Amino acid sequence: MQFHHHGYVSGDPRVSPAAGTGLDRPAELPEEVDVLIVGAGPAGMILAAQLSQFPEITTRLVERRPGRLAIGQADGIQARSVETFQAFGFAGRITDEAYRITEMAFWGPDAADPTKIVRTDRAVDDATGVSEFPHLIVNQARVLDYFAEVMADSPSRMTPDFGLEFVGLEVAEEGEFPVSVTLRETAGPREGQQRRVRAKYVVGCDGARSGVREAIGRSLVGASAAHAWAVMDTLAVTDFPDIRTKCAIQSQAGSILHIPREGGHLFRMYVDLGEVAPGDNGAVRQTSVETAIAKANAILHPYTLDVKNVAWYSVYEVGHRLTDKFDEVPEGDDRCPRVFITGDACHTHSAKAGQGMNVSMQDGFNLGWKLAHVLTGRSSAELLKTYSAERQVIAKNLIDFDREWSTLMAKKPEEFQSPHELGEFYVRTAEFPAGFMTEYAPSMLVGEATHQALATGFPIGKRFKSAPVVRVADGNPVHLGHHHRADGRWRLYAFPGAAAAAGGDRDFEEWAAWLESSPESPVRAYTPEHADLDSLFDVKVVYPQAHTEVEIGSVPPVFLPRTGPFGLIDYEKVYAAAPGDDIFALRGIDRGSGCVVVVRPDQYVAHVLPLTATTELATFFAANHLTRRG
Repeated sequence: MQFHHHGYVSGDPRVSPAAGTGLDRPAELPEEVDVLIVGAGPAGMILAAQLSQFPEITTRLVERRPGRLAIGQADGIQARSVETFQAFGFAGRITDEAYRITEMAFWGPDAADPTKIVRTDRAVDDATGVSEFPHLIVNQARVLDYFAEVMADSPSRMTPDFGLEFVGLEVAEEGEFPVSVTLRETAGPREGQQRRVRAKYVVGCDGARSGVREAIGRSLVGASAAHAWAVMDTLAVTDFPDIRTKCAIQSQAGSILHIPREGGHLFRMYVDLGEVAPGDNGAVRQTSVETAIAKANAILHPYTLDVKNVAWYSVYEVGHRLTDKFDEVPEGDDRCPRVFITGDACHTHSAKAGQGMNVSMQDGFNLGWKLAHVLTGRSSAELLKTYSAERQVIAKNLIDFDREWSTLMAKKPEEFQSPHELGEFYVRTAEFPAGFMTEYAPSMLVGEATHQALATGFPIGKRFKSAPVVRVADGNPVHLGHHHRADGRWRLYAFPGAAAAAGGDRDFEEWAAWLESSPESPVRAYTPEHADLDSLFDVKVVYPQAHTEVEIGSVPPVFLPRTGPFGLIDYEKVYAAAPGDDIFALRGIDRGSGCVVVVRPDQYVAHVLPLTATTELATFFAANHLTRRG
């Protein structure tokens, strides 16, 4: 964390000085806003937290609830989400309070007595080390609390506007605020009254029964799997030995997905209620908690479950549904979108793969920085077309995966070819539910993989996988990707070739000089005249030699930018390979020639280029930026 560059800070450095819309922020919802977010779930809160970093943008978030969520439905936090939390500054704190999944146990019928269950397998949760961050379990309400803290501590001083329900919207063909939204008060002295708000952009984060989705003529298309599950967060006394380990349990009486929760005592059980009879018309959803507990005990035999308290209980039918597009613009129409939908509003699936909250947050993260770039004049509105293009494909892939996983979870023990089949599937597909199979196709934001061989461990279109490095200025070991904050900046990581060790990497020196001073450089072309050099582009270098062999005085100035009103030097952009964890070896970076890795504001690799490819780098950014110089 960096601070003091605007003067000495004696208080909490996580609290930014109020600025722009955060100065005298009105408690009452304005009649005109830049962005109106509908729904304070995971997608809406991360979107608001991202936009709160831009105090020049008027963003408001409305939620029909009268206050914060007390207990959430979702609880699984995949490693990709924890990486994202790091960008917002609270990964460490939420990890401390969460339950950490390190392995999963699999239980099935005992061959000697099939009426009883025995442990058949164990699997390490992340056997391949796909991330340095853990797989967590924590109440969705706490995730929302952390994002609310980010919003409140931001320059915008943003807080949700509770007690306002979406009624409808209309989109005009022109005008500065073309989206007219009708809201209804749901609490307080004006309960039942309606009001109108005009917005430049509206984002529906309002769940599976989304009013925003309905208002723009989109619908969830898909089918139910005709299989029902009860889910309960429980405090109980039991002799089941793996009660504090994630488990998939198959018995003659049905199936359970068991997930320990934070706090050391609470756990969640998804209890198989079996096939839903034709013509049920939702009657299965009335299944009592007592029936679910009895079913759980039957499945766990010979073990028993003495339930002392149920904190939350629900019944759901597995369904897989998806909208064909995540904005209001019809297919084939070339208009730039004004209304978007995220999360459950555009894709629904079972809860057992732990994907709902995680994928929804990535929807919001994807859209947030794009809206910010358009509204601050960095990019044209064409950028907003990429949201639906990128995220709809990801949602379809998720639903295909979840359909396979939920089908396996519902199978009877005798239908498996091997007692190890479920565990083997869990290990084989681990990268997908962890959130790391997302790969965006080439576009105005993702380059072609022409030079991928220069950095094979940073696949273009996939998230930037961090690695250990050493900070040259102070010798501290750090993770390179952990300094990527949700501030809307692009990242340029320069990796000099081996000749840099002797100060003889001419390509690197020329690239650094070009980036700092050439009119064609994205840093010079798009950074406002009087802004800090790194205000739009965070440029870092990682040398291939030991940090003791790098002299700060010989580092090109572009990696030592001046910052703040005093023009202080930023020393946290110069790194070297870590001994024993050489990033060049770990990420397949060409030691001979080096390269440049371009990373989007949402942490996805946008391009890999040679140090000599300055024209290609300039052309890439020309496709997604507007000239801001001057």
